[in-house]
Amino acid sequence: MFALAWPTYGTPLFLFTAFVPLLLLEFRLRHSHSAHLKKKVFALAYLAFFIFNASATWWLYFATPFGMCFAILVNSLLMSLVFTAYHVFAKKMPSKLSKIALVSLWISFEKFHLNWEFSWPWLHLGNGFSNTYKWVQWYEYTGVFGGTFWVLIVNLLFFNALIHFLTNKNQRQFLKKLIAPLAIVLVGIAFSLYRYHTVDLSTDKTSVIVLQPNIDPYTEKYQFSNSVMANKLLEMARVEMDSSVAFVIAPETTLPKPRALQNFKNSPEYGILDTFSKVYPNVALVAGITFYEAYPSSIAPNKTANFYQNSAGWYNSYNSSFCLQSGKPLQTYHKSKLVVGVEHIPYRFLLDPLLKNSMIDLGGSVATLSPQEERTVFSNSQTRLAPIICYESVYGEHVSQYILKGAQFLAILTNDGWWNDSQGHKQHLSLARLRAIETRRSVARSANTGISALINQRGDVLESLPYGEKGILKGQVALSSKKTYYTQHGDAIFRIGFFVLILIVLGMFVGKRQKAISE
Repeated sequence: MFALAWPTYGTPLFLFTAFVPLLLLEFRLRHSHSAHLKKKVFALAYLAFFIFNASATWWLYFATPFGMCFAILVNSLLMSLVFTAYHVFAKKMPSKLSKIALVSLWISFEKFHLNWEFSWPWLHLGNGFSNTYKWVQWYEYTGVFGGTFWVLIVNLLFFNALIHFLTNKNQRQFLKKLIAPLAIVLVGIAFSLYRYHTVDLSTDKTSVIVLQPNIDPYTEKYQFSNSVMANKLLEMARVEMDSSVAFVIAPETTLPKPRALQNFKNSPEYGILDTFSKVYPNVALVAGITFYEAYPSSIAPNKTANFYQNSAGWYNSYNSSFCLQSGKPLQTYHKSKLVVGVEHIPYRFLLDPLLKNSMIDLGGSVATLSPQEERTVFSNSQTRLAPIICYESVYGEHVSQYILKGAQFLAILTNDGWWNDSQGHKQHLSLARLRAIETRRSVARSANTGISALINQRGDVLESLPYGEKGILKGQVALSSKKTYYTQHGDAIFRIGFFVLILIVLGMFVGKRQKAISE
């Protein structure tokens, strides 16, 4: 049911009952006289979550078979450990309290999965509505964690109804108990549809050109020099250029060859782009590039620095974006949420000697990279955009930090060609809709090989270019300076859930001590 629910091929209605079989199996095992209960619960949970992970993210195989296996096996393990922890709680506390613990545990797990070094939040339950985005317009208040909470509560209510029926065989009572979960689903969808039709779409707009070069990242992209790539992009852009255009947006690592950050202005590709900029002085050119900074030192300047193999010294490598406009200082931003494996070696001091470049590659760069701590917003005179690079668009609270910096619309620069024509690039596009809803910002999405699109503040895809097609999108994106509740408060649902979980754990500990003392 998890697999059948997942975008972009499934329907999220299955999410509302996907936990019920597992909950029923755990309940029967817990009330049996079977040995090794925890092992059996874990094994059944692992089987279920393995099917889910494999069905939803099999397309990682196209980037790296090892990375696919690692992601599926480890993510299934983590989900199974959370469910097994619920089993432990359920054995030691009242039924209602254990169900509250499950909700808090799962939400805490998802938040943890956003921030640790093996971060892989692709299968967070709230993401399951990314293709049926009209059902979750209230993400502007809750973010994706609102969807996770919705799914868990409805599952638990359906499970309660089922247990009551299996225990009492009272069909009438069973139907009555189905009213609450069905009502929660219907009310959530109804309120969302109401918000969808009442969202105040901004009339303040700016004109953009979005480029989709469609250059194969495996066989073509890294064969071209930065100068050749710059000329290719500008050749595309000139077709649609006129005085109304404010931004030209090109994909992630459009200029793929590493360039020293401090020498970029002296490079041939900069000269090509600068000449274009002088012809169109009111246009800001936003594109992706691979930058590096060298440090002639025997001591690492920071924990993410790389050591030159053939000479003394260190360097930081970045998956970056830049904004170039005639007469204005060059603006740069370095990708902050890095892909596990090639862009970022997790727990590097342990794994770097073992794994090197053998894990997952979901982005457009192939080096161990350094992140930027703070978000940067690019501006063109009075208009400000968020330069979101590829994988960063999966992280809701992370994207909201651009809004707090003043971004009026979102620009997503990505390269989805690593996964071929599979569910990968389709799921990635659908997640951009959730960021539009959470922040109520329009999105201009430029994909090298993927689906480039213009998305409005409700999550509607207004225009798009299909996978595998070279092309240009020219259109207007709405600008907004308003801040949604989610933008201002972030993942508040997690903070509440984690606080409740702490209280439950403390209550268990205190109760255990009091029992030991009384005995």
